Amino acid sequence: MIPDMAEHGGDADAAAHARRSRLYDYAEPTASDQERTTAPEASEGPAAEAVARGRRAFAALLGEFRRTAVLVPLDAADGSPLTADLGGVRWFYAFSDERALARFALARGEGDREWPYQRWLGARLLDAAVPATGVPCGVALDCADGADGTVFPPVRGVVPDRVAVDVDGGTGDGQ
Repeated sequence: MIPDMAEHGGDADAAAHARRSRLYDYAEPTASDQERTTAPEASEGPAAEAVARGRRAFAALLGEFRRTAVLVPLDAADGSPLTADLGGVRWFYAFSDERALARFALARGEGDREWPYQRWLGARLLDAAVPATGVPCGVALDCADGADGTVFPPVRGVVPDRVAVDVDGGTGDGQ
């Protein structure tokens, strides 16, 4: 579950006790994160190694996504990028290729219509489109592919800090 913005606003004491998303564990830690990690078990053992491997794998995937042109389907009514709102977060749909977009269309029961799309770099989605929405927003890549799909949530290290929901002062609204 991605935490809502209210969990990360307000005073520092409340923010320190707020629940955080498991996705946060995959984002690259900052120096302040490392300073807060004082328990010895946090940096030792198989669990810590697994988290470190997961962070590296996600960072590599994120880097590849940022450099890759993906298909962004357009809303048939107004030509804007197709999105969905789920759990207080708006998600841009993006697809790695036309087959992935076709699987999505079939899963929606809309395989018989034309699906207009544009090719955008992943970086453009994360750095320009996400902040422009004005609400917490991320990208769902190949979302019809189950576990083979990927989400790039509105958190530090994925989207600009000013719109990341897990950064003090991050508004999720681009302001």
